[in-house]
Amino acid sequence: MQLIAYILIYPILWLISILPFRLLYMLSDVVCFLIYRIFKYRKKVVKSNLRLVFPEKSQKEIEAICSKFYSHLCDLFLEMIKTMSISKSEMHKRFVVKNPEVLHLLEKDGRSCLVMFGHYASYEWCTTMQSHINLPGLVIYKKIANTYFDNLVRRIRSKFNTELVDTRNTITRIEEVIANNDPRMIAFLSDQSPKLKKTNHWLEFMGIEVPCFIGAETTAKKYNFPVGYVKINKVKRGHYEADIILITEHPQEEEDYMIMKTFNQLLEEQIRDNPVYYLWTHKRWKHKDKKPT
Repeated sequence: MQLIAYILIYPILWLISILPFRLLYMLSDVVCFLIYRIFKYRKKVVKSNLRLVFPEKSQKEIEAICSKFYSHLCDLFLEMIKTMSISKSEMHKRFVVKNPEVLHLLEKDGRSCLVMFGHYASYEWCTTMQSHINLPGLVIYKKIANTYFDNLVRRIRSKFNTELVDTRNTITRIEEVIANNDPRMIAFLSDQSPKLKKTNHWLEFMGIEVPCFIGAETTAKKYNFPVGYVKINKVKRGHYEADIILITEHPQEEEDYMIMKTFNQLLEEQIRDNPVYYLWTHKRWKHKDKKPT
């Protein structure tokens, strides 16, 4: 069944990927109408999240953020599909790294380093940063259940010479990198909600205590990898800019959880500045009342 689903859907995805951007965004508007107005995909989750973290906002403000968020979400999904056929030069026009010198600072000693992302703006197009660094990229991701679509996503995200590693194999792969003296720039999406049984630490995010994945910090401190934050802003439809912010060059000298606290703070500042571009369909605060006493 997995193969049949892939055979049926792949040609549609390819046809979408070769659409000019003008038509791509017209299609995005149609998809947005369907999932937001007709199917109401995770609409309750989105509004619940928004009300939770923005109690000061009126219902009208929440509705406005919600509507614009779904438009961005559809853009993001179709832009990922567009990556199947987009050229390198076109990608560079649409995803601009404003200060690549900070990336060079992270990799200056020729050893592995680490960058942290949130689910904000275009985390899918971040792989174009590979063109600005000397080290090969290593991106941690969660494997898709359908093997064929998982391979497709890996091909899309690896298009610009970035290696993808399933979360279950992260430690093994990083240890291989170190053992082989084969440094990488390792990317972590660090704002997911971990399973409670795997929770090691709780931190405040958007004013609410939640369990946090601490894999990025644990890895950085264990191997003394320099750490940066990738701050992505949406300039306009189909165009993004990234600022790289140095968190620490010497993580082993930092207090425990400083890296995660700084990451949460930087991401929260972006969300509060423009909440439209955060991934509100994600149940980030689902464990907020389950902290052990």
